[in-house]
Amino acid sequence: MNIPKTQKRYCPYCKKHTEHTIRKVSAKKVRGLLSHGQRIFKRKMKGFGSYPRTNPKGRSKPTKKLDLRYKCKECKKEHTIGKGFRSKKFEIKRKM
Repeated sequence: MNIPKTQKRYCPYCKKHTEHTIRKVSAKKVRGLLSHGQRIFKRKMKGFGSYPRTNPKGRSKPTKKLDLRYKCKECKKEHTIGKGFRSKKFEIKRKM
């Protein structure tokens, strides 16, 4: 999927339609050590078959949801759209 580098969108801060630059946010780093609650949950899941909860079955989704940030050229503030959309390939077009 190709999206242009700049789009005219509604800015919730300026409260009008202005030019926005688009950038894709990469995934955040996963925390190395487990939190206290995660350690308890892991300990609880050990043991007798499916006790106390069943293990999740099935595969993960084939695509990830995109996290796009729109930066207003007038007020220089960044905002997101409510929900990301799924896409296997994503590119931001550059001007030649």
